Amino acid sequence: MALKAQVLYDFVAEPGNNELTVREGEMLTVLNQNVGGGWAEAQNSRGQTGLVPEDYLKVGHDCSSQGGSGYISNTTEQWDSCGKTNTQQATVEDGDGEWDDWDDQSVSSYRSNSQGDEDSGAAGRSAHGSSMKIPRNKFPFSKGPNPEVFLLAKPPANSRDRLPVYMGEVGPVWLYPTSPLDCVIADPRKESKLYGLKSFIEYQIIPTTTNRPVNHRYKHFDWLYERLLEKFGSALPIPSLPDKQVTGRFEEDFIRMRMERLQAWMSRMCRHPVVSQSDVFQLFLTYKDEKEWKAGKRTAEKDETVGPIIFSLIEPDAAELDATQVEQRCEQYSQFTKLMDDGVRELLNVGHTHWKRCTGPLPKEYERIGRAFGNLSTVFNSSKYPGEETLTNALTTAGKTYEEIAQLIRQQPHNDLCFLLELNSDYKSLLGCFPEIISVHKAALEKVKEADRLVSTGKINNSDRKTMNYRISCMSYSLQAEMNHFHSNRIYDYNRVMQLFLEQQMVFYQQIADKLRAALSQFTTL
Repeated sequence: MALKAQVLYDFVAEPGNNELTVREGEMLTVLNQNVGGGWAEAQNSRGQTGLVPEDYLKVGHDCSSQGGSGYISNTTEQWDSCGKTNTQQATVEDGDGEWDDWDDQSVSSYRSNSQGDEDSGAAGRSAHGSSMKIPRNKFPFSKGPNPEVFLLAKPPANSRDRLPVYMGEVGPVWLYPTSPLDCVIADPRKESKLYGLKSFIEYQIIPTTTNRPVNHRYKHFDWLYERLLEKFGSALPIPSLPDKQVTGRFEEDFIRMRMERLQAWMSRMCRHPVVSQSDVFQLFLTYKDEKEWKAGKRTAEKDETVGPIIFSLIEPDAAELDATQVEQRCEQYSQFTKLMDDGVRELLNVGHTHWKRCTGPLPKEYERIGRAFGNLSTVFNSSKYPGEETLTNALTTAGKTYEEIAQLIRQQPHNDLCFLLELNSDYKSLLGCFPEIISVHKAALEKVKEADRLVSTGKINNSDRKTMNYRISCMSYSLQAEMNHFHSNRIYDYNRVMQLFLEQQMVFYQQIADKLRAALSQFTTL
């Protein structure tokens, strides 16, 4: 019995993908609901057939039956043929035409904010007509277009966007710039607009390539994060920005801490050979005036090479891999990142527990020992026994020594443990990106495994199958290049922070040993 379906939203077919263009309200006949990947095969009233996203259809029984109807699926997310959310924009403008709100709220911190924005792009339309912010780099294969979209996507004509991968000593590697990029964030200043009604902190950023300062506020960092996540998030780990804070935003300690964390985030992005050379990142660091900044923002927000489409830009200088090799690499990286994530979380838990002990009960225990020595010295001194003074003075010194050691213990986490915890927090954020990246690869791999069936059913031709095989090989090389970059940075970062940690630990224990040695010298040898 044929099923009838009503189209809920407009959908424009992507040429060459066996899709069917439909309009809202149009009635279709569903030919096959088991296509997979979030698609259904349907026929319109003109006899044309093709694939339509399941989420765009409300399906019921045959028109002659009286059975109830139901959705194939009910979701607030819609996807067009490029893997991006269909959007409707709600604009909130302030004095300079940029999106804003009362506390400079971060879209990376509050993703379900129902308020749209002009500069950062989009709000996904739900089935109930409400608006919400949806990251456009997400690629839920159970809901949106299948991996054929980017396995068969044509690379853009602009060769500047190509992402070459070369074979280095450790395997596939990205093309690194000849001059390493870095930047310095400094001079945070409180600024205001709207006649003082709106206040914010603006940071000065000086890139090493130009040594010319540019100014940005936090919401501009947040805009950059959203653009990088949208463009590269399916292939590269883009760690989150430091969290948003509503209260205490203008306190000196908070501004200093945020500046340090923004510096760490920017330095990591500068070290990435793909991110650092992207147009949007270069715009952020090198724009010359407000006009260039706003024009560049609009260009970045219209970039169509985003999400999984980024894989169409990968150009490996290596032999094509087969599906088995791709699967092995994918599983290897999946296991490593999962194990490292567990190890990082364990170290963070242990480190935070130790921090609390060093700033809480442990120094108090040493203070109690010191007071006990001091009290015993007072008791001994009350005896008035001749020759007692040397012992009582030595006991008093020992008591003060333990109180000084308590203060050293209380301060020590700020000298060494904080750097270790900050690094592991950074890597926790990085590692949290890999499950989604790897899921994109696995979904594409499953589609490539179905290539023979797709050819036999007429969904693709033999030329398309070869393209899919080549593209999954390119995807694997990009993952290998990214993992090699990750490993190189991991070795450098942990080597550096562990040296600092252990050096500071040596200084700490040497200070304690020196104090104990000085206290010991006060006691006479009998």
